[in-house]
Amino acid sequence: MNMEQRREKIVSLINREGSVSFTKLKENFHQVSEMTLRRDLEYLDRNKRIIRTHGGARSVEVLIGTDDLYLKRTTRNADEKKIIAEKAVSLVQENTTIFLDSGSTCTEFARHMPDGPYMIFTTSLSGALELARLQQAQVHIIGGHMNASSLSLKGAMTVRDLAMINFHTAFIGVTGYIHSRGFTCGSPEECELKRTVIEHSEKAVMLMDSQKIGVTSMCTFARAEDVSAVVSDGGLDEKTLREFERAGAEVL
Repeated sequence: MNMEQRREKIVSLINREGSVSFTKLKENFHQVSEMTLRRDLEYLDRNKRIIRTHGGARSVEVLIGTDDLYLKRTTRNADEKKIIAEKAVSLVQENTTIFLDSGSTCTEFARHMPDGPYMIFTTSLSGALELARLQQAQVHIIGGHMNASSLSLKGAMTVRDLAMINFHTAFIGVTGYIHSRGFTCGSPEECELKRTVIEHSEKAVMLMDSQKIGVTSMCTFARAEDVSAVVSDGGLDEKTLREFERAGAEVL
């Protein structure tokens, strides 16, 4: 395998996984020295084929908001999503109004949502299908323009309708988090929607796997001090944990 072939395989692996640690890269390219592998990442980052992150690399598709193909995302980090969903249900309170964001992690959370007397509003079509099994809960789909790739609703009408509702708890998906930028997502429309929901919620809960740390996407929609809790997969590094603790955000 020559250098060009190796670099193409690195890009393919990162695009397929969405996010890859340097350890995993070394396992997949064990015949290559660490120094050579780091040079490959530097070259690919410089040529905008991938984005280098703390401890690994991230797909450019994720950072520019084009990885929202739902069927592709549901298979990525599936075990981590399940862990997050199982933890997040402990924050659901009966007789409250809940917002459920779009995205594969939020859809997994909807799949684990216990039945109960609460009112759920969502912009996620895939999440709404998972919630259809509930008997006691009232489920409302917020209207708007359909994003076919993420199976979600967005736009000015969506934001306007959300601004009329006061939520007790909002469960929100995250594209990336970095201390200097906060929680990020892939488009201005999505950013406005998430900001509106947070402004109208008593508690904002971020559903975020640990591979999102060190990743920054197009738009910042919240800082650590803006959220009540972060639900992750148990893999957050100590520095990030301390940041959330100082900001007053509970970590599950």
